[in-house]
Amino acid sequence: MLNKLLSTSLLLSAISTPTFASDINTELKSANKSVSEKVIKWRRHLHQNPELSNREFETAKYVTKHLRSLGLEVQTGVAHTGVVAKLKGGKKGPLIALRADMDALPVKEQVDLPFASTQTAEYKGNTVGVMHACGHDNHVAILMAAAESLVKIKDQLAGDILFVFQPAEEGAPDGEEGGAELMLKEGLFKEKPEAVFGLHVTSSLNTGQIGFREGPLMASADKFTITVKGRQTHGSRPWNGVDPIVASSQIIMATQTIASRQVDVTKAPSVVSFGAINGGVRNNIIPDEVEMVGTIRTFDQEMRADIKKRLAKTAEMVAESGGAEAHVHIDHGYPVTVNDVELTKKMTPTLAGVVGKENLITTPLITGAEDFSYYALETPGMFFFLGVTPKGQDAVTAPSNHSPHFFADEKALQLGVNAMTQLVVDYLK
Repeated sequence: MLNKLLSTSLLLSAISTPTFASDINTELKSANKSVSEKVIKWRRHLHQNPELSNREFETAKYVTKHLRSLGLEVQTGVAHTGVVAKLKGGKKGPLIALRADMDALPVKEQVDLPFASTQTAEYKGNTVGVMHACGHDNHVAILMAAAESLVKIKDQLAGDILFVFQPAEEGAPDGEEGGAELMLKEGLFKEKPEAVFGLHVTSSLNTGQIGFREGPLMASADKFTITVKGRQTHGSRPWNGVDPIVASSQIIMATQTIASRQVDVTKAPSVVSFGAINGGVRNNIIPDEVEMVGTIRTFDQEMRADIKKRLAKTAEMVAESGGAEAHVHIDHGYPVTVNDVELTKKMTPTLAGVVGKENLITTPLITGAEDFSYYALETPGMFFFLGVTPKGQDAVTAPSNHSPHFFADEKALQLGVNAMTQLVVDYLK
């Protein structure tokens, strides 16, 4: 009799007190479904009206109008054109941040779409085509949709959300500051969020797939310039001068041993690449000077600092050995993008729930860079990739991000909205 009473009591309890998780997830699913057509509309508008870094004026107005229509607290003009909005949940809890980047690239679109970009702008003194060749239009539309969905369930959220629409991820114009670094400098995280999430569309995965990894995900990116100074002389009498071309070639070969022989390759991979060499004007004149530019990519912050020192020392000493001088300047670029291990482990089941375990891909290390890295240095961050190559098409051969042929399958947009909003709900539970 006692067992029967207990069983009846437990059954009544289960029926009369549905779980918070099932309630909020049902409401979230409904909210996300209600924005499924809007997110495509927004993405097409943004795709047709791209703007370059630090010039996202109309994009910012478009985003701001939408966020204010949702009743959110909105701040504009952050890091030039950035837009930030805050949603206060109905229950007390932590603050978390969601980020989308807004800028396009100086690329002329070559995709046959009814909403293809025909925009042009000035870039480094030239008139160029402008295209969302990296897919940031998708990011903005997804975050606009996520904001609308989360506003609809705000009374059930145990915490607050910061929506960050960031300019200039592709890099600020010469002589300007911008991007994530400037947003933080201007106080974006004055109230520090407990976690920050971001996504990036990629043609290297198919629609329905999400890629991520714990720890280092994307490389740091530092640009360097090496100016080698010699002494001009006639090409037939090199002993009367100092040949900066020969010294430059020796520097190039010597610096390749930094990654292969001087740093611990078992700790993390690294790359030192030269992209351009300029010097001389005539076949029989040894010039005074040669300039070389290149990039350093690493997956470890300590190794990054070490390689910079080794590059400068190697260039200077090799040049000196031949009587020349080497002057090394390094523009410190984006840090390593690192997914916080604990946060990523915690939220992996959420992504698996959105796309299925079989569609969760552990991505290889990516030598490209992302300025989401700055946020992840300030607070635990998680960054993941959303596949946008249509199912049935080979993602390996699909035109890559930054290509004038880059194509994003709009069927992936809803998946992006589902992933971002579910991360919020599950984290705040």
